[in-house]
Amino acid sequence: MSSTPSKVTLHMVSSLDGFIARKDNDVSWIETPDTYERGIDLTDEQITTFLEGIDCYVMGAKTYEHALALGWPYGNKPVIVLTRRPLKSARVNVSFYKGNLEKLVTDRLKPAYKNIWVVGGAVIARDLLRARLVDEIIVTVKSMLLGEGLLFFDYIGVEQPLHLKDVTAYKNGMVELWYEVKRN
Repeated sequence: MSSTPSKVTLHMVSSLDGFIARKDNDVSWIETPDTYERGIDLTDEQITTFLEGIDCYVMGAKTYEHALALGWPYGNKPVIVLTRRPLKSARVNVSFYKGNLEKLVTDRLKPAYKNIWVVGGAVIARDLLRARLVDEIIVTVKSMLLGEGLLFFDYIGVEQPLHLKDVTAYKNGMVELWYEVKRN
C-alpha cells in the first residue's frame, strides 16, 4: 500500500458568477460552445489516464439521479451517494450513505481510497467544507453568466485559507482553478 495520504477533492463546474445549475437544476449550459485558441486541448488518452487515478466518487442524490439520466459517466468506480431519502441502486458499484460525514470520510473512505472525488452537489460541498473534510478544491469555470440558480459556495459559514496549486485554460473556454485547502 502506498504511503501517500488519502485526499478528498471537491470538483465542480461553475458559471463565472458561481452557479452550478440553473434554478430548475438544468446543467445544459455547460456544453455551450466557446473557444479559447491559446488553451490546451486534452486527448482522450489524457482524460482516460486522469480518470483512472480517481479511486471513488461521492455525490448527493440529485447528482446521482442526474448522472443516471445522462448515461452514467462514472464507469465502474465505487460511488457513494449521500442521501436522506431511500433510493435504489441502478448499478452494483453504487452504495448509499446517511449519517455523519466525518465518520464516512475518516473511517470508511480515507482508509480504503487514496483519491476521493466529491462531484456534487452544493449542499454536500457546503457540509464537507464546514466540517473541514476537503483537502483540495477544483473549480472549472465555464464562460457563462447564469444570473441565478444553485450556488456552488452557498454560505459555507467558515473561513478557510487556500493555496493556488495550478491554473489551466482549455480550448473549450473553461478555466480550471486548483486549490489546496490550507490547514491551520
